[in-house]
Amino acid sequence: MRSVLRHDEIQIAVESKGFYKSLNKTVALTPKILIVSLIFWVGIYPETAGSLLMETQLLSTKLFGGWYIYATAFFMIICMLLAFFPKIGKLRLGSEGEQPEFRTFTWLSMMFGAGIGIGMLTYSTAEPIFHLSQNPDTIRGFTTSLNSDNVRSAFKWTLLHNGLTAWSCYGVVGISLAYMSYNQGLPLSIRSVLQPIFGRHVSGPLGNIIDVVAILATVVGLSVTIGYGVSQFASGLFNLSKFDWLVGENAKPTIQAQILGLLLIVGASCLSAMSGIHKGIKWLSNINMTLSLILILSFVFFGSSFIGFKTFFVTIFDYVMALPKMSFTVWDFNQTSVSSELSSWQSSWTIFYWAWWIAFAPFVGFFLARVSRGRTIREYVLGAIIVPSLICLVWFSFIGGTAIDLELSGKANGAIVNTDISNQLFATINLFISENFASILSFIVVTLLLTFLVTSADSGILIINTLASGGDGDHKRGKHIIVWGIIFSALIGTLLYAGGMDALRSVMIIGALPFSLVMLFMTIALIKTFLKGRSL
Repeated sequence: MRSVLRHDEIQIAVESKGFYKSLNKTVALTPKILIVSLIFWVGIYPETAGSLLMETQLLSTKLFGGWYIYATAFFMIICMLLAFFPKIGKLRLGSEGEQPEFRTFTWLSMMFGAGIGIGMLTYSTAEPIFHLSQNPDTIRGFTTSLNSDNVRSAFKWTLLHNGLTAWSCYGVVGISLAYMSYNQGLPLSIRSVLQPIFGRHVSGPLGNIIDVVAILATVVGLSVTIGYGVSQFASGLFNLSKFDWLVGENAKPTIQAQILGLLLIVGASCLSAMSGIHKGIKWLSNINMTLSLILILSFVFFGSSFIGFKTFFVTIFDYVMALPKMSFTVWDFNQTSVSSELSSWQSSWTIFYWAWWIAFAPFVGFFLARVSRGRTIREYVLGAIIVPSLICLVWFSFIGGTAIDLELSGKANGAIVNTDISNQLFATINLFISENFASILSFIVVTLLLTFLVTSADSGILIINTLASGGDGDHKRGKHIIVWGIIFSALIGTLLYAGGMDALRSVMIIGALPFSLVMLFMTIALIKTFLKGRSL
């Protein structure tokens, strides 16, 4: 039997009993069928699947790389305009005078933990170090690879991938969801945001497709995040225990270590998700923020602090000046070696990043909307886009700056540059501080990895179930949390076995494309709503 969640403009059919009680069966079941089918295909034909996924990714990047560049730039522009437009910026997400549900520190902690955690730990050293070696400026001969004249360029391109453009992908989804739900009275669901464009059609099959696309994007985005996280988690365990079976050549984590970390993290995530947003997720988010502060302050006081402060302020200037050009430049492959290198770099970094942020957007945007009720739109943009961008820059400046200083000064002697990406942060820690304190910091990083991963995964599972229920997030749905935990473990483990992180990246870049179109419609629908309400 079915019941209907009725609203003035949208009606969403949900089951009234059985395993899928209170869920839209089509939305809940379709992603599971598709993902399980992918798991079986990859598991049975790992080599063929890995090769085909890579070819499909390359084709997708070649055909739609420009789309990713222009779409994300558009999202950033819209978010900034909404925040600084006088009438809109003062609008409250909720009823007039409604107070925020969470205190500011907890609010920022939850958003930061859900939105970036693992990326900061994995790429805080890895990305500046890589761009010090190669970026568009070195490819075009403007700066020199692995030289001090390339430091500013390295951080400029690093902030592009973790700054305003990136966080605006989350921001536009969160604003759209929050305003349509809290201010327009629609269900807290992706389909609701498109109601101003498609009307009552979002109540039926079209709405189901939209929510399924959002769930699939969430699954692939989380899979890549967890994949990188378990790799670094395994490297951290090796750094603490020195067990040889955890890593292989160049300190690269073994598949056995990754699977072990995966099972531990997903299991803990399921337990946290069943406790709900006000218990496990809130508690873990506060732990994340506290440990993050301890880690970054350690680099501020004991790392290359002068370089860190200098990098922070210089990079802000370089980034702001270069942002328009960086945001709209698309390098196309042609016969020249320079163009080929530029296109390859952009595909490997910028387009990969935009696909990753977009794939994560339905989950994080949904989560941001869920915890931001009572905030003004200007507060939201400040807390969900601008502040996280600055926090990211702090991390890169002091942690990445320390790593670069160790390499350029010769102290590292290639120990950071030549190790696996999952181990670069630990290699940096081992070089800039005493052995005993390095062990403490490594333990903090491992703990952060665990809590960040658990926070991201459990929040993602809760959001998936909320999407499948037509926006009803009051039920914990323990059975479905466990099912999704099993599916995540099987998907990530199978893809890691078939092609490592390359296979996970391929699935994500392919899976993010449909939701990028949904995000465009969401943005247009939001603008239409403001115009209709004469808020502009």
